[in-house]
Amino acid sequence: MSMRPPVDRQRIIHFLELLGQRFRKPGRVFLVGGTTLVFEGFRTQTLDVDLSFEVAEQDHGEFIRAVRALKDELAINVEEASPEDFIPLPEGYQGRAQFVGRFGTLDVYHFDVYSVALSKIERGLDADFADVLALLEAGWLDFATLSRYFAEILPQVGERSLKEDPQEFQRKFAYLGEAWAAKGS
Repeated sequence: MSMRPPVDRQRIIHFLELLGQRFRKPGRVFLVGGTTLVFEGFRTQTLDVDLSFEVAEQDHGEFIRAVRALKDELAINVEEASPEDFIPLPEGYQGRAQFVGRFGTLDVYHFDVYSVALSKIERGLDADFADVLALLEAGWLDFATLSRYFAEILPQVGERSLKEDPQEFQRKFAYLGEAWAAKGS
């Protein structure tokens, strides 16, 4: 990864505005992870713009070229990422995407925050736990609902890859539960 400066909310918005001007085909962009947290003011900056997207198959290359050009022009890191890269996604995740706005012909959403939270818990960095706790404190997540989605996907964890460890994921979720309880919630 290059040593480009961190990205704040204004830089994310500027990136989306320019992307909407340059890619003139319909599509959906989903902000993921730290990008959502910065966009919504839970953090002031992130190292890169994490996103996933849906465009027509014939427009895929054009979209990638537009993102790559903006990456260089704006000196920002942009990563294609989805919670699905790390965990099985809970039922109904598509319907929980939150609309951010329209940029040109692109509809921009926050990826389902429950899926994002579960992927952060699975990764288990201190910053990830802090992010999930911030989302819980702000009411973006409900702990009982998060627990239900965790229980739903846990049997699938470990079946897709040797990298996934269901017992470790359970341990990390329990740690989050203890941290949430310690906050008096």
